[in-house]
Amino acid sequence: MSLFRVLNEMRLDGSLCDAVLRVGEVDFNVHKTILSGYSQYFRALFTRWDSLDQRVYNIPDVSPEMMEIIIHYMYTQHIQVTVDEIETLLATAIYLVVDDLISSCCELLQEHLSPDNCLRVWQFADAHSCCELRDQAYMYAVHHFEDAVFSPSGSLLDLTVEKLSDILENDELNIKEEKIAFQAIYLWIRYDPSVRMQHLVNLLPKVRLALVAPEYFLENIKKNEYVSSLPECQPIIARAMKAMHFSNMAEPYNRFSDLFTRPRLPYSTLFAIGGFNGESAMSTMETYDSKLDSWKCISSSEQLAQAYHGTVFLDGLVYIIGGLDSMGCFNTTCTFNPLEGTWSEAAPMHSFRGYVSVAVLDGCIYAMGGFDGTEALNTAECYEPSSNQWSVIPSMHEQRSDASAATLNGKIYICGGFNGDECLITAECYDPDHEQWTLIEPMHMRRCGLGVAVLNNRLFAVGGSDGDSRMQSIEAFDPQTNSWRILSPMFNQRSNFGIEVMDGRLYVIGGYSSEGTTSTCEYYDVYKDEWFEVQNMNISRSAISCCVVSGLPNITDYITDRDGLL
Repeated sequence: MSLFRVLNEMRLDGSLCDAVLRVGEVDFNVHKTILSGYSQYFRALFTRWDSLDQRVYNIPDVSPEMMEIIIHYMYTQHIQVTVDEIETLLATAIYLVVDDLISSCCELLQEHLSPDNCLRVWQFADAHSCCELRDQAYMYAVHHFEDAVFSPSGSLLDLTVEKLSDILENDELNIKEEKIAFQAIYLWIRYDPSVRMQHLVNLLPKVRLALVAPEYFLENIKKNEYVSSLPECQPIIARAMKAMHFSNMAEPYNRFSDLFTRPRLPYSTLFAIGGFNGESAMSTMETYDSKLDSWKCISSSEQLAQAYHGTVFLDGLVYIIGGLDSMGCFNTTCTFNPLEGTWSEAAPMHSFRGYVSVAVLDGCIYAMGGFDGTEALNTAECYEPSSNQWSVIPSMHEQRSDASAATLNGKIYICGGFNGDECLITAECYDPDHEQWTLIEPMHMRRCGLGVAVLNNRLFAVGGSDGDSRMQSIEAFDPQTNSWRILSPMFNQRSNFGIEVMDGRLYVIGGYSSEGTTSTCEYYDVYKDEWFEVQNMNISRSAISCCVVSGLPNITDYITDRDGLL
């Protein structure tokens, strides 16, 4: 029996207890020595000259529920608390100066940060000098600000003007549209306009006003009830309109030095890796900056030249799986650490797999089908990063080389491909709980070299080749109805391109077009059922693979240098 368990049993049955803590109407038997060892508060309480013989101590400003949790922790080193109680427990631990518990509560809060609590935790941690928690909560709020603004918790409304200003002016503020920054200010002022309206003149310049859509700026900001009623805001509006005008002119304009036109940093970055340039496999990696609509080449002598491979991002690492070059197919698993910029090798797959399909589910990587240099494969395997091992899973119904896969609702879906004789119209899904593949409703069209991605709980099958020509069509699968629906086609016919979902948009990158290897890119807006052009990559390539990396603290290593363009 452990010492902690013995001491706690002695507390519960009152054995050798020499003090009683009275919290409201509840008494707790304790040992002075144990509590004194954990807390300066209790050490001072028990060693006062006038209390040496005292047995009962009244503890003010603490609830019996929190006291029970804290005493239990001091006797067992275990925290018995719900997520909703952690903040209250931390405040009580600070009040009672239980340092170990303060550290444990801070770690728990860091693990349970959410849009509902991040702003509140940030303010609380700052007020109580919990520096690491403060910094973590602040960056979480910066990266999830849009969700935090419209959170039902209302924490935005409790921010001080200094804190709201601090977060709005941060280059890393993650908002899809700049108007969200203004909406946050409006909601904050509307909560108490008689007191807060005076701060509008200082808060309004924190919005990158020239980046707001002109229609919204004129109708919802320039004419806003608070903005229009404050004469001090009119020079700000005039300066924003001037910046907007100059940034739209053909002549070069230094938009990076003007806060009104300076693009914020993206929270997520799209990595496009490897591929064919028309002659040979490449080791080139490019990253896409969605805020500037620009690509940046990332060079590394360690990167393997490969095409028709799979790429995923998992637990801080970019995994590049399988593929081929002019010499043959690979069974390799390589990793790239974007924080350190280093490459490493992981365990190889059981099979060589060019034209492989990959997906991530429940912390594992699945590699399916492909071509081993001789035939199209129906086999599949699963990689567990913790053990660095691949294990074989049940085979698919079809041989599928040059297919594509994605994860939806706890299952892996793979669509199309080439079986050695023809392009496939079929699709199937894998349920890891039952270790079973099930055919689903076939697509409307045969597709190999297609791209598959999940957006808004639907599976999208995009482009590819039907065996005769490359396609620009797109169709979406609804698992609830087990049916496919044709959607608006891409601008370009393409196959063997990169595909990823980032910021709620479906991006297609490069590939083979009707005119050969291409650098063109576009994205699909699911709400408008419409495609939009994206800046071309620096290098034309097909057989490329993509992944999205979010929240990098060194994001500036992978995006266009704002300050370098001043």
